[in-house]
Amino acid sequence: MIKKLRIKFIVISISSTILVLFIILGVINLLNYREAVNRSDVVLELLLDNQGRLSKDSYKIARKKNAAITPELSFESRYFSVFISDNGEIEEMDLGKIAAVDEETAEKYARKVKASSEEKGFISNYRYATENTSGGMRIIFFDCARYMESFEQFLVTSIFVSAFGVAAVFALIVGLSKKAIEPVSASYEKQKQFITDAGHEMKTPLTIIDADTSILEMEYGDNEWLQDIQMQTKKMARLTNDLIYLSRMEESQKLQMIDFPFSDVVLEVAQSFQNLAVVQNKKFTMNVEPMLNFYGDENAIRQLISILLDNAVKYSGENGEIRLSAEKKGRNINITVFNTADYMKKENTEYLFDRFYRTDASRNSQTGGYGIGLSIAKAVTQAHNGRITASTEDEKSLQITVILPKKEK
Repeated sequence: MIKKLRIKFIVISISSTILVLFIILGVINLLNYREAVNRSDVVLELLLDNQGRLSKDSYKIARKKNAAITPELSFESRYFSVFISDNGEIEEMDLGKIAAVDEETAEKYARKVKASSEEKGFISNYRYATENTSGGMRIIFFDCARYMESFEQFLVTSIFVSAFGVAAVFALIVGLSKKAIEPVSASYEKQKQFITDAGHEMKTPLTIIDADTSILEMEYGDNEWLQDIQMQTKKMARLTNDLIYLSRMEESQKLQMIDFPFSDVVLEVAQSFQNLAVVQNKKFTMNVEPMLNFYGDENAIRQLISILLDNAVKYSGENGEIRLSAEKKGRNINITVFNTADYMKKENTEYLFDRFYRTDASRNSQTGGYGIGLSIAKAVTQAHNGRITASTEDEKSLQITVILPKKEK
């Protein structure tokens, strides 16, 4: 559990860091991009207002709209214009302020812009703007490569710096995560140790109470009070043993791993519950794939199957139905236990594996359980690196599915 908590802490921390960096860099680069586009649009507006020309004083007008524009604007700017008549003929072309574009390329770009019917946009490294006149359309192209290169360089640099920052944060978090969860780990270990120690300490007085009750029964004869003491003593003994077993499973102690006939074990455990179901007028069906082998703790798997079937028989209701299936799917073995139920809320299924959780008080009084069996089932499944889930389709049934990955010796 502590290992999973540490991994979760690292994942959440790194994810939060990446998300914050993504938002910050996204905003900065978006503003940077908008600034590059804005500077290009300011120049294009000047060019449109001056019939495709920039004068020495043009920067003064442009500077009022964008403070980043310098007095060198008319000398450093590269642009060209094309005038297309209404009948599609190229009537005018000005390439005097650019050397990288020839007439063929200029015409190609102009016709593409005219076909798109967009007033502003990009073609390659050129930002364009259009102006409709009585005789046709004037299209001005501004070379904004310097502005876009600056934006792209900043974008790439920020990505690399951010990647380095995330890597550094990851290294720090991995290094410090163990220290950060030490109080939780210590508290959890003390809790597990307390449960184990308390369980062992409770065994002795429970054994004495049970023995003394038997002596009293021999002395004074059987009566309802002694029967009640014996019943409650046995219930406490079962609860104590289950808590100790659960604590040991959660400590991830080394399991007694062997290769055993999985199908035979499932059928053997299910046989006693099948007989119990017949006595209670309940329908019990099995579909166990033969010749399945599994490498794991045989006693723990027996406990798992027993808990699932005991839960199904107890809560299947009068004249209920129980179905058990075990089959190989891919590299996993899937165990499915289905039972009808009086009522099962969908939102309750995610809590069924919590310790002492019960869907309602009436179930407790009717069955005598104490809501720890499925917690043990979950611990056994996780000890074998498996997954266990509960679901209900109609809120009148419950299906528990266990997926156990097959391991090699």
